[in-house]
Amino acid sequence: MHLSPKFSAIREAQQILLGYFGQTPLLRTKSLDQRNASVYLKNEAVLPTGSFKPRGALYALTCNAKRRPIEEVAASSTGNHGAAVAFAAKTLRIKATIFLPENANPIKRKKIQELGARVIETGSSDLAEAFASAKEYSNRPGIYFLNDATDPDLPAGPATIGLEILDQLPGITAAFVPMGDTALIRGIGAALKHCAPAVKIVGVQAERAPSYYLSWQQGNAVPTETCDTCADGLATRTPEPENVASIREVVDEVALVTEEQMLDAIRHLKQKEGLLAEPAGAAATAAFLNHGPPSGQIVLLVTGRNISDALRRQIGIS
Repeated sequence: MHLSPKFSAIREAQQILLGYFGQTPLLRTKSLDQRNASVYLKNEAVLPTGSFKPRGALYALTCNAKRRPIEEVAASSTGNHGAAVAFAAKTLRIKATIFLPENANPIKRKKIQELGARVIETGSSDLAEAFASAKEYSNRPGIYFLNDATDPDLPAGPATIGLEILDQLPGITAAFVPMGDTALIRGIGAALKHCAPAVKIVGVQAERAPSYYLSWQQGNAVPTETCDTCADGLATRTPEPENVASIREVVDEVALVTEEQMLDAIRHLKQKEGLLAEPAGAAATAAFLNHGPPSGQIVLLVTGRNISDALRRQIGIS
């Protein structure tokens, strides 16, 4: 089973999500324009919780709450998905428990707690043990495990970004999309390839967390021993085989970015465009700056702004 959304589900998600928030801005940027390329930033950081993640969490939880009684929703997360699930649960008046790895981003952990969810920190610094704990916890009756890597409903939520881009920029020629658990790129890729097949989809991964890049290249799931990157939103180590098959259908190219390139991109977005981005949120900009821009009308996803205070101090932004 491939986990890319059907177009009918994307349209349904669009109608549901419009009841909660409107389109996010598509901003023309002069600081990134090249001679043959006009560059736009799709700013998802303006959404509730400061990332694109509420799109998928709210849509998936809405769908599943219609199908069966849900007393509680559980999730494992490095932060942004957890905050999105907490937001969706609060919106739909459902209890939430979020499992985080140890030493999670304190900004993200605080948001989850402020949204009323219970937080359980468990396991190592990556997501594997938190995932296992959340899955075991969800075996209890009445608990829905909302896993953003494998949930079949969730990708239709972020797919609505693709529909918005086509509405805002019908002449788009390429989109740079961060690639963590791949729900975002599976969704956007499905929407854009359905409506505008010629649009080039460029996935972006951290050089120190390249599992899906290696998997996309080789055509099968290639896990890595570690995923030690400052971009916690890109810190995937164990790819899902179904997701690998799906991204190979919609992703035309994958670029790897270094830690320093992401930090430089954060500085660029803040200083030149006035946008605050976390490392994963700046990854698409980093890839564009360092891998040679294609020509045409280019969209770079800015997926989140939940950067830790310690990292802000490290790179010298206020």
